[in-house]
Amino acid sequence: MKAVESLGGVERERHVLLDTPLPPGINGRVRVIILVEDEADDVGEQQWLRAAARNGGFEFLDSPGEDLYTLSDGKPFNDAG
Repeated sequence: MKAVESLGGVERERHVLLDTPLPPGINGRVRVIILVEDEADDVGEQQWLRAAARNGGFEFLDSPGEDLYTLSDGKPFNDAG
């Protein structure tokens, strides 16, 4: 059995609508497993940033030896787009 992963949503009529088409060659019957995110498990970006800021694993970045670059290093990047 081959597994194909794709994200999608459930419409009002409870039909599954995939975000992207399936790859070629997938025909016939399939087995579908639907994983629904639990609201309690949905961690927001702010919570991730707060947790990373409090994590002791990054304390070494506060040492003066980690200040390798200044504003005068390198060349300015001006994006024309």
